[in-house]
Amino acid sequence: MTPLDPDRTLALSYVPTSRRAAVGALWHLDAALGAVVSGGREPMIARIKLAWWREALERLDLAPPPAEPTLEAAAAHLLPRGLSGAELSAMEAGWAVLLGEDALSPEELQTYAQQRGAALFRLTARLLGAEAETEQAGRCWALADLARHSGEPDSGAALAGAREAARENSWPAALRPLGMLAVLAGRDAQANAFEPQGSPARMLRMLKHRITGR
Repeated sequence: MTPLDPDRTLALSYVPTSRRAAVGALWHLDAALGAVVSGGREPMIARIKLAWWREALERLDLAPPPAEPTLEAAAAHLLPRGLSGAELSAMEAGWAVLLGEDALSPEELQTYAQQRGAALFRLTARLLGAEAETEQAGRCWALADLARHSGEPDSGAALAGAREAARENSWPAALRPLGMLAVLAGRDAQANAFEPQGSPARMLRMLKHRITGR
């Protein structure tokens, strides 16, 4: 499966053991979709690959998965917990926005943030068994991640809400693995330059959030 970035790897280690495989399966799926976009020098080929993922995820509701580790993990750990292939496939639309040739419009940025970040946080919260509003934090996290990895200038301009999401939200204990990612997005929004993921300063910030919820 596509590796997770160091921040998510550490956050995943704080997920309860009984739920870790499911959350990991979801996050690895997001990473796999991202790898299609980041590794696609030919946008048309990347679109075809993303369409394959979307269709394969939709088919999980009807048939066993093909011999692909990420899809097998989704079938084994996500479907039994109530997530459908159709829900998972919807994340593809967020990633597909990034394959346009022109600079992203504000509307496209919001589509990306909603279909990727908000969806990922909402589905993760379901897997963690907690009811809370996480979509705004998910949108901010996705935009921060886009700015970090693409240098897309418009994404940096769209990070204004990340600081508020990180500063004002108090996360319940069950959702703090997600909260860790949200506070790091807020940290990134305030920084003049991105610090390395998994750095000691980020690890300390995550630990502080794990203890305080802020």
